[in-house]
Amino acid sequence: MCGIFCYLNYLTPKTKKYILETLLNGLKRLEYRGYDSAGLAVDLCSGDVKQTVIVRERGKVAALEDLVRLNKELNMNEMCTNHCGIAHTRWATHGEPAPRNSHPHRSDANNTFVVIHNGIVTNYMDIKKFLMSKGYSDFESETDTEVVAKLALYIYNEQPSITFQKLVETLIEMVDGAFAFLFKSSKFPDEVIATRRGSPLLVAIKSRMEMMTEYFPILYSSAMSDSLSGGESSVVNGLGLNNGQDINAQSRKVAQSGDMPSGVALNGHVPPPSAVPSTTASVEAGEFKLGGMEPVEYFFASDASAVIEHTNKVIYLEDGDIAHVDNAGGLRIVRTKKKHANEKEFRYITELQLSLEQIMKGEYGTYMEKEIFEQPESVVNTMRGRINFETGQVKLGGLVEYLDDIKRSRRLIMIACGTSYHSALATRQILEELSQLPVMVELASDFLDRNTPIFRDDVCFFISQSGETADSLMALRYCKKRGALCVGVTNTVGSSISRETSCGIHINAGPEIGVASTKAYTSQIISLIMFALLISADRISMHERRKEIIRELKTLPGKIQKVLDLRESLQELAMKYYKEKSILVMGRGYNYATCLEGALKIKEITYMHSEGIMSGELKHGPLALVEPTMPIIMVAVKDSVYVKCQNALEQVTSRGGWPIVICDEDDTVLESIVEKNRKSKQEGAPITVKVPKTVDCLAGILTVIPFQLLSLYIAVANERNVDCPRNLAKSVTVE
Repeated sequence: MCGIFCYLNYLTPKTKKYILETLLNGLKRLEYRGYDSAGLAVDLCSGDVKQTVIVRERGKVAALEDLVRLNKELNMNEMCTNHCGIAHTRWATHGEPAPRNSHPHRSDANNTFVVIHNGIVTNYMDIKKFLMSKGYSDFESETDTEVVAKLALYIYNEQPSITFQKLVETLIEMVDGAFAFLFKSSKFPDEVIATRRGSPLLVAIKSRMEMMTEYFPILYSSAMSDSLSGGESSVVNGLGLNNGQDINAQSRKVAQSGDMPSGVALNGHVPPPSAVPSTTASVEAGEFKLGGMEPVEYFFASDASAVIEHTNKVIYLEDGDIAHVDNAGGLRIVRTKKKHANEKEFRYITELQLSLEQIMKGEYGTYMEKEIFEQPESVVNTMRGRINFETGQVKLGGLVEYLDDIKRSRRLIMIACGTSYHSALATRQILEELSQLPVMVELASDFLDRNTPIFRDDVCFFISQSGETADSLMALRYCKKRGALCVGVTNTVGSSISRETSCGIHINAGPEIGVASTKAYTSQIISLIMFALLISADRISMHERRKEIIRELKTLPGKIQKVLDLRESLQELAMKYYKEKSILVMGRGYNYATCLEGALKIKEITYMHSEGIMSGELKHGPLALVEPTMPIIMVAVKDSVYVKCQNALEQVTSRGGWPIVICDEDDTVLESIVEKNRKSKQEGAPITVKVPKTVDCLAGILTVIPFQLLSLYIAVANERNVDCPRNLAKSVTVE
């Protein structure tokens, strides 16, 4: 939730107009994450001392853009050779949505330190009391972030000779909670420091010079280096560049002596991670440097979608990293301490496999609509290169080394939140059937509340579209401490879950911008079904069952398209439901997850109450809700619980209910049951939504799409913001 964006140009002259447009466009790319206010901070480049100007506004980025345009302090034609600007979209946690509570927050009236922040500072009240006791009492907001800006000023005033890096190191040791911080300061012009703990952050690099390494070394502050090596170690930059000619003489000297910084490669040779030497060795400044007297641009962001139009070279920061761009344009990533002896001493430089077109709406009115209609393609991408439909072989490269350990496990535990939790429920039955292992499905928050027993022979799956879900991440760390094998299932390369798990599956659904997950849900189901097929490959008794599923997976994209072709009848249905206050959704078996997910989509997007009900539980309470005026949707396809679903339908219709039934395209029995009991006032309304028949474990993919479309069309009819529903955020990075 919230969005961070920073643009720093070094020796690349840009007008103030260009800088502001870059910042505002970066925020627009992050709008899908959910927010209620926005702000930015830039410098006035004329004069000996740069003055920082902060502009903040409640509402959408467009409102901030209008305010920037009217700000008379900003000279749009002013040229800035070196400049650092920061921007933020806020989702309120402390204090109402208002300009005073919007980011960036400042330390004082002179804007000496300005900070933007994603996450929550849990001990901010203690810090605030401390600062007030020291005379820092001019607080302007009700936020937890403002205390961080004032704390930075306090540390600086106590130690005026302190470096920017050391100041931030000191500060984050005093702060509890989850955060991604970006700091800029008039005391350290043209510099920026970013650090994270539990909230996503990346740095992207744009340079005319060629990068000569796929690894970026992690260096340690002097205190840490002293403790490790017994001597003082200077912290320097560690990314090699090549301007098309030979590397400079100083770098050749470093290479010849063997004193290469960790992860640095010459002549295109990249050392494998196992060969990366310790970063505690001292390297003199200037011997190997990114930036220096060469033009370079940096972008910091909470999501790769904000930087892809500028560059595809990114470094994902990990918890405890401090990324510092100094006033010479050099980048270094520093840590204050090691968490363990085998900690990675480098960060990968990732080349984004993402295009600007993928994050644009194209011909669609909303991102959600675009992503719903992309599902025939997204499920193919999830399966591409992983299933051989001729031989029936399934290969998941991310699990190869751990497959034997998984087969020897005692149980599988699926841990997730929201839509991802529903994808786990949707596949639990087939996982149990094919793996012959007990499968537990857990909500991450409840899992942690119970202090659930975890053992070394457990395999824990962490399912998250963003890979940054706070509750799931905390559950992951809980399970790792207890020795369980942790498997990630995410849609985001470089996310925290993908980095912190031992192995995993990238669902490869493509970028999902809409807050309400659609194509990621169907791709998560397919990913978990592929895992079930993989783990059962050597079971002769499962051979025919596997063949049936693989055969249906091959035809699935075409069947999804057939469901999408029902959009006109679903629009008609939406126009009959859009003024309702509540909808009940009923089903069982594989389609119980569809009911929960369908009800969630209706709640998220339409703001209408909706409840997913296990139809086997009707007589234990929910049947009291059934009456002629209550809209009901029932899911009943021809599977092992079809007869039970038919009985449930009879119970509902006999009590005056008039459900819409989602069923197989060749089903006439359920349609006749509804028709027999339908009252005259509903004549002409659709009574069934018929989907193509498929194998039971894949039916949930086809039956959920009508709910996605129905919620979309109801929301549009009610003029809701489909992509950014109120009070919600795409990536939930706090508890």
